[in-house]
Amino acid sequence: MIPTEASDVSSALRLADERLYAEKGEGRRSVVTRETSDALLQVIEECEPDVNGHVKEVSALARDVGARLGLKATQLDELTRAAELHDVGKVAVPSSILRKPGPLDEKEWSFVRQHTLVGDRILSAAPALSSLACVVRSSHEHFDGSGYPDGLAGEQIPLAARVVAVCDAYHAMTSDRPYRGSLAHWEAIEELRRCAGRQFDPVVVAAFCELMEASLEKGNALSALA
Repeated sequence: MIPTEASDVSSALRLADERLYAEKGEGRRSVVTRETSDALLQVIEECEPDVNGHVKEVSALARDVGARLGLKATQLDELTRAAELHDVGKVAVPSSILRKPGPLDEKEWSFVRQHTLVGDRILSAAPALSSLACVVRSSHEHFDGSGYPDGLAGEQIPLAARVVAVCDAYHAMTSDRPYRGSLAHWEAIEELRRCAGRQFDPVVVAAFCELMEASLEKGNALSALA
């Protein structure tokens, strides 16, 4: 079939040829990006073995939320990779700080706050991942402008970063930490809603909560059929 962009068979064949080579090029770039991401994920896991499950859960949640928000396939892929690598900068934070059982002092917090900048520098150095750098840098910005490192607010913060922030916070709250036990699912959802409009994008929080509710309803339906 001749596409609407072509007026005859000859131009249709030329257009198809151009798109074929473009698709091959995109496929090669995708492989390089995946291999580079995997290498960095391995580095993170070597430094912090417990982080592997966290990044997988956060990236899966982020992809589902992104789909609910209507993101396109390429945007979803970029969001998923950014979610996988949002903690890459923590390789520069001492394990004694990351695993400290008590509250962090101001000096220790300054180390932690640097991890988004370190992640930005690491990803910017890899051409295949440079598009993710600004997402990772902005993953701890707050919707009201009170976050770090740049004090961005609202839609100044990349949408992918706003999605990662919500998914990361939910998973952190529902997981055990050295300094506290995990919260129940409903407690974490309540906290996300309480912080919507301040720490988190209210639109993203609404999409996340809808996703969780749909998941629970589906789980209950399956349980009833079992």
